[in-house]
Amino acid sequence: MKIAVASGKGGTGKTTFCVNLAYALAERGEKVRLLDCDVEEPNDYLFVQPKFDAQTAVEALRPVWSEDLCTGCGECAAACRYNAMAVVKGKVLIFNELCHACGLCSLVCPEKALTDKPSPIGTVEISSQNPPFFFAHGTLNIGEVMAPAVIRRVKSLVDPECINIIDASPGTSCPVVETVDNADVAVLVTEPTPFGLNDLKLAVNMTLKKRIPTCIVINRSDGNDSLISKYAERVKVPITGRIPFKRKYAESYSSGTILTHIYPEFRENLLNIFSNISRLAGTVPPDIPADEVFSIETENLEPFTPGTSSSFKEIAVISGKGGSGKTTLLASLAMLADNKVLADNDVDAADLHLLLGPIVREAHDFVGGMKMVIDPNPCTACGQCTPACRFGAIHPDGPIKDPDIQTFRIDEFSCEGCGVCEYICAFDAITTRQNTVGKWFISGTDYGPMVHARLGIAEENSGRLVTQVRNVAAELAKNLGKGLILSDGPPGTGCPVIASVSGADMVLIVTEPTVSGVHDMQRVLELAAHFRIPSLIVVNKADLNAEQTQRIKTIASEMGSKVIAEIPFDRNVNDALMAGKTVIEYGKGPALGAIVRLWGELETMMKKGV
Repeated sequence: MKIAVASGKGGTGKTTFCVNLAYALAERGEKVRLLDCDVEEPNDYLFVQPKFDAQTAVEALRPVWSEDLCTGCGECAAACRYNAMAVVKGKVLIFNELCHACGLCSLVCPEKALTDKPSPIGTVEISSQNPPFFFAHGTLNIGEVMAPAVIRRVKSLVDPECINIIDASPGTSCPVVETVDNADVAVLVTEPTPFGLNDLKLAVNMTLKKRIPTCIVINRSDGNDSLISKYAERVKVPITGRIPFKRKYAESYSSGTILTHIYPEFRENLLNIFSNISRLAGTVPPDIPADEVFSIETENLEPFTPGTSSSFKEIAVISGKGGSGKTTLLASLAMLADNKVLADNDVDAADLHLLLGPIVREAHDFVGGMKMVIDPNPCTACGQCTPACRFGAIHPDGPIKDPDIQTFRIDEFSCEGCGVCEYICAFDAITTRQNTVGKWFISGTDYGPMVHARLGIAEENSGRLVTQVRNVAAELAKNLGKGLILSDGPPGTGCPVIASVSGADMVLIVTEPTVSGVHDMQRVLELAAHFRIPSLIVVNKADLNAEQTQRIKTIASEMGSKVIAEIPFDRNVNDALMAGKTVIEYGKGPALGAIVRLWGELETMMKKGV
């Protein structure tokens, strides 16, 4: 059986669930494979502690330019749909951080001045003798965007004779779609908060759109999870289990402990959940729920209040891993800061609106790329398009005109709109259509203008949509005289994160004192250094593990950053979220004072021009 574990948002306990379920099943005598496909931030190995006995590089065929053959005609740059090439004064510039390795530029070059050669994009590591189960994971290189290629390599290790537990990245974009594809059951781990529900809805839409039997596991359940259970009942997706909210679980997790080894009740709970999951394999999933849309108000709206600044700074708040408190922190900072524009760059699973209650003034479709379509009438079923597609998006579709001739179709989830198939088709059977990948919004809040967006389920080009949000926010800041843009970035280190931080004045990294939090913080620090962006660190739940908090400070210093604030573990934060309020609005608990002091530090630094 293939069980794909996803989460909609990060930090819900997906890794904890996957690792401990693998141990519980294997120690019961089951044949288990744990495959970590969260290739931007793989964390499972931190708990498994495997001894890898094999490592393979994952490569993509990328163009290499030959200056001697090139005439500078520019056809390659004109054909590239990812803006990964430019021709300047007769020289071809190739931007590997944007290149999707589709091969079109090499095909269109009339002088054959571009040659596709293997370029490393990541690695897959295997621990085939890891006790008590087989383990493997993939790691995407920092600055790369082709996560699905690494994920496909990890999934090639699925064993049909085993229980395969496949750990997906958070969100609903192309890496997650690639991970859950062909799963027997999709398990969505969530938490009983408004954030958890919002992102769960996106994940449910994704898995049901893929026609995968789907279930829900509620983590950190305190017995008051009616908002999740009511939704699950409405969309007919079963809740297969609940994991209680206990601080002792969180403290053990922070040290990398396997919970099933010290808490027998935790192991038995997971085994019961697995029994419920198993019964879903082979069942027919329910229909896809209707999408929720923002209402737009155009009447009786006051104009945005102008500011007095002639320039602005941009602070991007990111986290490496999800669930670290990034959005909660940014919403509180939004209430403390003056003269600013807010931007929610987490377009894959936007949450900031849940706390700030924006009134949408403008809504715009975002056309972020192309999709290819095969017309079966002119198609002669020659099949040349299938091997040419490097994304595995073209499949036989059965006979239409002639029972002996196989026609073809393009899988919209896998297609990246590169145009190779259209270029090589000799019968004009393949055409390009514009692809509306999401919407972006300009809204008003009680704390200033806000720009945010919603990426369509399983859509590509999240990086371009992030760029659109940032450009609109910058335009608003300039036109309104605002001195600051506060932006909420997505988790991970991939394309949308790169689009969020490139050109920012500072990144504020929110982390937790756990083995996974430290690991992901290091990856994000490397990303910030790669793009030469100054960084500061906030340790959330800092008193959960003093040893890990000190380790964060040491690593930050070694990598040219520093910890600017420590926010204590505070149940009032969770209570505030349940009430739909920021920590500032809720006005209780020690976390409140820590956040106020943090903003004072940031404000002082900006006034000094640091």
